[in-house]
Amino acid sequence: MRTATADLRGQVNNTGIAAAEHPTAGGFNIWANTYPADQLPPAGSTVAVGGVPFLFPAAATGSPDNIRCRGQRIPLTPGEYDWLYLIAAAERRTEDLVALHYAGGRVRRQWLRVSDFWPETPARFGEREAYRTDRMLYPRHAQHRMAPPIWRCRVPITVPGVVEALTLPDNPAIHVFAITAAGGPS
Repeated sequence: MRTATADLRGQVNNTGIAAAEHPTAGGFNIWANTYPADQLPPAGSTVAVGGVPFLFPAAATGSPDNIRCRGQRIPLTPGEYDWLYLIAAAERRTEDLVALHYAGGRVRRQWLRVSDFWPETPARFGEREAYRTDRMLYPRHAQHRMAPPIWRCRVPITVPGVVEALTLPDNPAIHVFAITAAGGPS
């Protein structure tokens, strides 16, 4: 399977990962919760989730590391793909449309569905669990036995052609940590 990881460094606008000793460095949601950095891959590393490679956020701990979706257009390595895979979390079970931009100007919409990050909630849309930490960080403490997940979601590319970009929904409940395009001719 051919894959191309997207470089999100210029797009990240939210901090969802923090060091346990500095939990006030983030603000994934309205309560300023964050995932503990010591239980996630190192910043800037390439990781495989379910056989799909991803570029984990390259930000230093406490710096923006995910995209809070506000309609950002994400350039992709132009290619013919079958799927877009995302490492994502949502502040509640959320589904919204993304736009796939093709060479020549065609645009097709597909659903992005992301289950809740809230601890102990199961996948509602068939996502694969990418990561689950054993605690959630609050601004003044760590809440142990709360196990928030980050999901590996996928968006089908049902119309053949060269895909050049993805526009995320304007939905701040969805947070994207990494994107990889996969499939198509090798």
